[in-house]
Amino acid sequence: MSTEEKSAAPRSLAEALRVRDDVSLAALLRSRPDLITPVPTDLTQLAARAGTRASVVRALERLDRFTLQTAEALAVAPDPASYGELLALMGGDEEDPAVAAALPRAAALLREQALVWGADDQLRLVRTARELLAPSPQHPSPTGLGPTVREATAGMSPGRIQEILRAVGLPSTHDSVSAVSALAALFSDRRRMSALLAELPEESREVLDRLVWGPPYGQVTHDPAAHLRALLRRGLLLPTAPGTVVLPREVALHLRAGRAHRVPEPVPPPVEAAATHRPQVVDATAAGQALAALATVDELLKEWDEGGPSVLRAGGLSVRDLKRTAVALDLPEPVAAFWVELAYGAGLIASDGGGGTSHAVKAVGDDERYAATPAYDEWRELPPAERWARLAGTWLTATRTPGVVGGRDAKDRTLSALGPNLDRSAAPEVRHRVLALLAGLPEGASPVEESLLARLRWERPLRGPQREQREQREPGKARDDDLRSRIARWTLSEAELLGVTGRGALAAPGRALIGAPEAPRPAAEEEAGEPEGPGDKLPVHHHRTPPVTAPPTPAERAAATARAARLLAPLFPEPLDHVLLQADLTAVAPGPLERELADVLGVLADVESKGGATVYRFTPGSVRRALDAGRSAADLHAFLARHSRTPVPQPLTYLIDDVARRHGRLRVGAASAYVRCDDDATLDEILTDKRAAGLGLRRLAPTVLAAQADPVALLDGLRAIGFAPAAESAAGDVLIARADSHRTPPRAAPEPVPDGPPPPDDTLLAAAIRAVRAGDLASTTPRKPGPGGEESGGEGGAPGGSLPRTGAAETLATMQAAVLTGEALWIGYVNAEGAASQRVIAPIRVEGGFVTAYDHTADEVRTYPLHRITGVAELADDAG
Repeated sequence: MSTEEKSAAPRSLAEALRVRDDVSLAALLRSRPDLITPVPTDLTQLAARAGTRASVVRALERLDRFTLQTAEALAVAPDPASYGELLALMGGDEEDPAVAAALPRAAALLREQALVWGADDQLRLVRTARELLAPSPQHPSPTGLGPTVREATAGMSPGRIQEILRAVGLPSTHDSVSAVSALAALFSDRRRMSALLAELPEESREVLDRLVWGPPYGQVTHDPAAHLRALLRRGLLLPTAPGTVVLPREVALHLRAGRAHRVPEPVPPPVEAAATHRPQVVDATAAGQALAALATVDELLKEWDEGGPSVLRAGGLSVRDLKRTAVALDLPEPVAAFWVELAYGAGLIASDGGGGTSHAVKAVGDDERYAATPAYDEWRELPPAERWARLAGTWLTATRTPGVVGGRDAKDRTLSALGPNLDRSAAPEVRHRVLALLAGLPEGASPVEESLLARLRWERPLRGPQREQREQREPGKARDDDLRSRIARWTLSEAELLGVTGRGALAAPGRALIGAPEAPRPAAEEEAGEPEGPGDKLPVHHHRTPPVTAPPTPAERAAATARAARLLAPLFPEPLDHVLLQADLTAVAPGPLERELADVLGVLADVESKGGATVYRFTPGSVRRALDAGRSAADLHAFLARHSRTPVPQPLTYLIDDVARRHGRLRVGAASAYVRCDDDATLDEILTDKRAAGLGLRRLAPTVLAAQADPVALLDGLRAIGFAPAAESAAGDVLIARADSHRTPPRAAPEPVPDGPPPPDDTLLAAAIRAVRAGDLASTTPRKPGPGGEESGGEGGAPGGSLPRTGAAETLATMQAAVLTGEALWIGYVNAEGAASQRVIAPIRVEGGFVTAYDHTADEVRTYPLHRITGVAELADDAG
């Protein structure tokens, strides 16, 4: 490198950022959005922020495995290191061609993210990253390497160092520095090191083999064995503390054939296809699951329509209430927790705050309960495909993670459904990435789960002591109990429940949901039969997997959700307007029903079984429920006759008439509660029934009984012993208890909890880069020297120094001259709040005690009072 080139090389990260163009700066701020919050004043502040520990840790955690391995290699390389030295550490003496092909991309990515700076012959890892990744006794390096010879011998006596030189056949030196350099040179020389190791006994070489891939530290006794003394005498093991020795880095690299990592991973592992299905079958299966998802959410909301479970004091559902909900939905508890959380995330259920709106008979109290929100009624009015799209869009972007329900938090408390501490900020990214990887497979292909998890781990490898220890013990072995892997497993099962996938393969609506282009379907594929079973392996496609991309914007998500709904709508069957009534008091719905029919039938009958055809059963309780909702016997007969493709069975007609004949003979109101009936014999029967003893009944009049129980408990108690009472208002009118009677006040759906600042949009990026450039211009522009030979303004003339100081007359004269010549000036300015700043301006007009100028710092025209300008200085001629 010539002298001129050396002088042009950046001397700091700030200088390296200063020579970047706007496109490169935008890429940096987009990949590390924490650097732009708030917008830095200049590039020096941007560089300082990029070197903070929190920002560097966040950036390292978002690197793929090979790029992280490259950064780890730079942490154990000389500082600065050349690209050739980095390649030798990554590829070893054999120069692995795959590593050589992938290394330029990794180095460019580290440079783009400001983790590495400098030219190819002077690559420097930012200091904070080196501190995080370099080996130390407290924090072993992920490479398994130990300290260098120079670091390990820092506290060693000069005499001991000279003894080591003599033991390895090197001449003595006059100082320890040259002695250590000679020893390091020997250990780095492949030929001489091979000869030195050949002199060792087999037991000594076995000790080195055990330490070579880490951990590099070992324990020795005060009187080590002969094969250990041979290593200590030659400096192949160096003492670091009493009873502890370390394998020097140079020795380990020789034994590793120059490689910093045992298994470099330059190529991402492919996602393998387990089986393939015809796309039409996948889409049909997913559509069936989507219909079942809508039915499940509807059933859940109907279960909670009149007020659901109570809210725990700490928030969320109790374990008992979750079990009850799972039984009511006929689902396992983890699956029930998923549907509850999905409805909550979509804003369909919420806490009523102890209030809510209800027309049903409810006990007066302040108990806070979960219930449907007004948004649920709006959601039910949407077409089925749009209802599904809203649920699927919510699931894709939600940070609440139902899979952790039942686990323990940091304080060893059980995590409950709908409770706090369920947010996992990585969830949206993992879900989107899992679906994107599925979209990269051939259409209709389901993945091999382990290959999918291996790919995710390569893209976001684990960091920290656990990963380091595992890789040192079992190199290349994957660990599947990390959070991202668990979220990925949950994503696969949840996507199948929702109908985003069918038979494990991504369906067309799911593909649209993530904004992936629609896959072409060859004509021959339309006629092809479906492979049978998962044994039909598909070829692996490396290039089909889409790259990791930035998360979509809200507008892009809305467009993708609408497109998914349009693709799903034709896959849904037309809703039916009829059922098949049978003589055993059941009705069979051979498919999805129209909403009005399903609503009425859901009140009039109980669901007995689900599936392709839903079976409803009519019981005295279900018929009474319909009568309570305001239906008369004539209404029910007409409804069944209108919607049944078979004649109404006589047993069902008798059942309706029998329940209707007894319905409403008893009236229950609030006294606390009372029962009235025109037939005093019926009241006598109630009073003598032992099962009614707990209601606290007593006769007030021949046709009236008073009760100590509240109206709701009295209604339930009388129904439990075989009567069919009806509730009435204070005016004596029968109260109609409708299914949608209880709603919470308007509630907003929970907002996702992002993992750090969101990625900036193009408008913010452009404005931020302009502001940073302008601030950098103001802080780095050279000033003309003043009379004393220093820059104008004395010490303030130096970049970042104090403000320039000039008298009022000189300031005015300089401003007026700059208006005529069009030159830019450097000024000090104090605003009305007393905050001082330095600016570069181009004066346009000076009049009335004000100067109007183009402010390069703010990138706009501004007007400044002259009395607030502390001083002015001319810029040097080479300021551009």
